[in-house]
Amino acid sequence: MSFKVGIITASDKGYAGERLDESGNVIAQMIAGIGGKVVIYKIVPDEKREISETIIDMSDNVGVDLILTTGGTGFSPRDITPEATLAVIDRLVPGIPEAMRQKSLEITPKAMLSRAVAGIRNSALIINLPGSPKAVAECLEVVLPVLPHGIQILKGQAGECAR
Repeated sequence: MSFKVGIITASDKGYAGERLDESGNVIAQMIAGIGGKVVIYKIVPDEKREISETIIDMSDNVGVDLILTTGGTGFSPRDITPEATLAVIDRLVPGIPEAMRQKSLEITPKAMLSRAVAGIRNSALIINLPGSPKAVAECLEVVLPVLPHGIQILKGQAGECAR
C-alpha cells in the first residue's frame, strides 16, 4: 500500500536555519519502509497558528493521508504542538500516543512528560512525535506496523480490525 505523507517540524531554531532537522529526516526514512511517500515537508516556528494552518493545508488542500509532526510536545513554554493539533482535528486517536508513551517508558521515565496527541482531520491521520531523532525512531517503531491498516480504514478501503 502506498500513501501520501506530510511532515511538519515545529522548531524555532530549525525555522531560523540555526539547527538541522534530523528528526524530519528520520521520519522520511522510516515511513518509506512501509510505503509512505513524503509529498510535503515544512519547518515551522513554534507558533500555534502556523502549526494549525500547516496541518489544515496538508489535510485539506494537499490531501495527504498521514501528517507526522515532530517537536513541541514537551513542557517548554514554546511547546504547543499538541494544542495546535487539538485545535484542528475532528476526532482523537488516543491509543497511538498511549502506545508510544508506554513503549518509551521502558527506555526512560521521562517519557511520561510527553504531551503528544493523535487525531483525525477529514481523511488524514495526524500524529505528534517528539523532537529528538532517537525518540522519533523509538516512537515510530511502535506505530509503523499499524499505520497502513489505519489509513486503509480511514480511506474506506478496509473495515475489519478484529482480525
